[in-house]
Amino acid sequence: MLTAERIIKLYNMKPLPGEGGYYVETYRSEEIIERTSLPDRYDLDKPYGTAIFYLLTPDTCSRMHRLKSDEVYHFYMGDPVELVLIHPSGTIKVLFLGHDIRAGQFVQAVVPAGIWQGAFLLEGGQFALMGATVSPGFDFSDREMGTGKELLEQYPQHSDIITRLTED
Repeated sequence: MLTAERIIKLYNMKPLPGEGGYYVETYRSEEIIERTSLPDRYDLDKPYGTAIFYLLTPDTCSRMHRLKSDEVYHFYMGDPVELVLIHPSGTIKVLFLGHDIRAGQFVQAVVPAGIWQGAFLLEGGQFALMGATVSPGFDFSDREMGTGKELLEQYPQHSDIITRLTED
């Protein structure tokens, strides 16, 4: 039987610092986009794209964060995941990643740059193996972690989900 522990070992996955879950980078483009050709929000040259395997377990979540680049999630196997997006206007969008497309689950979902996002395994689930592709490519300096205090001040109407997906 395939378990989260077996997947972590097979892919040599490590805890994703600050955010939660487990990951391993599977692709980083060797071609580079020069900083001068990128929007002003970027401080450095960037690879064209990056990709990771990402694993959630019942005791992990993807804490609220936002990226300077668009991110595309790909659901590979396991149990459904709730992906929460909070737009600057305060509008919240909840997507369910999974294989049951007749029930409204998505095998792929896009998170636009600058949108707060967080995710967790649905109750009773054992694991979810996903992929995440980022373009221009991901760098930890491009990720902003959301604090409970900051997000609750901006979006008090979403206190339940913000409290669940932040550490403070």
